[in-house]
Amino acid sequence: MLNIKNKTTNLIAGFLLVFMFITALLSMAGDALTFDEVAHIGAGYSYLTQQDYRMNPEHPPLIKDLAAIPLLFLNLNFPSDSPNWIQESAPAWWVQFDFGNDLLYKSGNNPVFITFLSRFPMILILLAMGYFIFRWARELGGNLTAVLTLLLFSFSPTLIAHGRLVTTDIGAAFGLLFSTYFWLKFLKNPVKKNIIIAGLAFGLALLIKFSLILLVPYFLILALTYSRLYPDMQIGRMRTSFKYFILAMITGIIGFLFVVGPVYQFHIWNYPVDHQVRDIASNIAPKPFGALRNIDIWMADKPLLRPFAQYFEGVLMATQRVSYGNTVYLLGQVSSSGWWYYFPIIYLMKEPLALFFLIALSLIGLFWKFSLKNNIRQGLIDLIKNNFTIFSLILFLVIYWTTAITGKLNIGIRHLMPTIPIMYLLVSLGLKNIIEKIETTKLKSFVSAVISLLFIWYGVSSLSSFPYYISYYNELAHGINNGYKIAVDSNYDWGQDFYRLIKFMEKNKIEEIHLDHFGGASPEYYLGDKYVRLNPRDLKTIPTEGWVAVSASQMQGGRAEAVQGFKETTDYYNWLDQYKPVARAGKSIFIYYLGD
Repeated sequence: MLNIKNKTTNLIAGFLLVFMFITALLSMAGDALTFDEVAHIGAGYSYLTQQDYRMNPEHPPLIKDLAAIPLLFLNLNFPSDSPNWIQESAPAWWVQFDFGNDLLYKSGNNPVFITFLSRFPMILILLAMGYFIFRWARELGGNLTAVLTLLLFSFSPTLIAHGRLVTTDIGAAFGLLFSTYFWLKFLKNPVKKNIIIAGLAFGLALLIKFSLILLVPYFLILALTYSRLYPDMQIGRMRTSFKYFILAMITGIIGFLFVVGPVYQFHIWNYPVDHQVRDIASNIAPKPFGALRNIDIWMADKPLLRPFAQYFEGVLMATQRVSYGNTVYLLGQVSSSGWWYYFPIIYLMKEPLALFFLIALSLIGLFWKFSLKNNIRQGLIDLIKNNFTIFSLILFLVIYWTTAITGKLNIGIRHLMPTIPIMYLLVSLGLKNIIEKIETTKLKSFVSAVISLLFIWYGVSSLSSFPYYISYYNELAHGINNGYKIAVDSNYDWGQDFYRLIKFMEKNKIEEIHLDHFGGASPEYYLGDKYVRLNPRDLKTIPTEGWVAVSASQMQGGRAEAVQGFKETTDYYNWLDQYKPVARAGKSIFIYYLGD
């Protein structure tokens, strides 16, 4: 198992990446537009055609730009006369979604083709990340580590699910890997070339997702730690630390000045100054960001500072949202302030169960025969010094998970995306190490067989969810059919099954359906007169006969228990308990027939 030839390794890698491409493409074709994609597609197309950043400022532009590039060849009708675009007053947060609907469904464009083309670059990003992590794993642990890492990567239901969608999550994972790799190269060899490349990679990462602002403290900690572990004895420890601190600052400045600044300048070229000032004042609450808000407003009408003001507006909006939280369902309860254990539960339920057994084995491998002896401090220093890359990856996991757990923004496993490829790489390094350390042939064969069986279980568990990857839950959650009882939204129901609802209606010749839909597709556009909007909060409109369809996200939020402090009603779908669903569209839309 250890000695895999280079040619064989390359063939396996090629097969796995092609497999992932086909799996992602085929499953993507059947998925309707999800909730956030409406805003991202509309915003991205407006950026490239109008050079105006009024839409979706709470996310950086790079991923939206890439998704919009194929659309430039379609000669789309741009809804420039829409009130959602003109925005005579400061827009509410949902205007970006209304504008996306204008572009997709109300301007004579083809929303199905637009969706397909916009998603295709996302799959390319997914494959590029797979190739990149394969190469990095090969550098760190050889062919076996590279193959094991890519196996975990290419069969990951989470990566496949969200690597096909126009969101910033898959890009964030790639940005983290890409920038960390080149930052470590800069630390180990701080020559001019490596400093520049690390700075550019850092800047690109900042253009993908605002959560990657965590790279600032993360990279600074790495630089200072490295300088202490590997001091230049000719200048002394303190001067070495000062040197790395200055180089880290220079690298960061390169990223901000030569990547973030110019890209944002392009995106605000036609964005009116008075609109930018107005929107920052509207989007950022006076508390608790009063001083930062005022500084950002001051920057917005200064020509050289405008692009940075736009960037920091997004950072503040993202921070604000994490601080305030969102309405979320978990295990039969609804909260707007979140739970500290939300992400641990979601991770435990949404990743294949076999992975956690592999994690347990890999921990044994990573710490095999490790002994602190008598000097604990020196033992830890030697451990980090001899495994600095592993230490770096674990450090990011600690920083990111701590931020996720302490924050109030509980949305879905996609927000853990930057940590998932890192975990696969660490697991593979640990597994390779445990196989190497075992000395007896019989035990080595047994452990190899166990690892092989766990990988087979992992792969089968993932494949069994095709093509419903967004709804994937493992055996602890009683599988994909019951995952909606744990958590919904992007964990289970993001609107992806709407096309399947249409097919069900066509097959059963349904001429009218009461529908409460959660997603990016427009029921009015696709169903026309067959669609009757179901508002469960209005008792007068609740149907007593005919066909009813309800998205799992809407249904679970309407028959849950409100946690203390949550003041909205949560019982508006209890009336559905008297009926049993006759079918599901995909996994996430429950279909009822109430009789004639």
